Amino acid sequence: MGKKIGSERISREDGYLYFVGKDGYVWRVPMKHNKRGSKKRIGSEKISKERGFLYYVGSDGFVYKAKMKNA
Repeated sequence: MGKKIGSERISREDGYLYFVGKDGYVWRVPMKHNKRGSKKRIGSEKISKERGFLYYVGSDGFVYKAKMKNA
């Protein structure tokens, strides 16, 4: 589905949502049921983003990109 672009593996924890922010770094934010967590930047690899692609952290911990259909 997506193409693997990140070389750094992100270790995931339960109760957090992981995403690639506007600055190109991976961030984690607590889900609604996680009351004790806080927003934090994870990892040190910066991803250069392109227009028309969706960036996400896969279940294996690497960053992927996928072409958006109507972008």
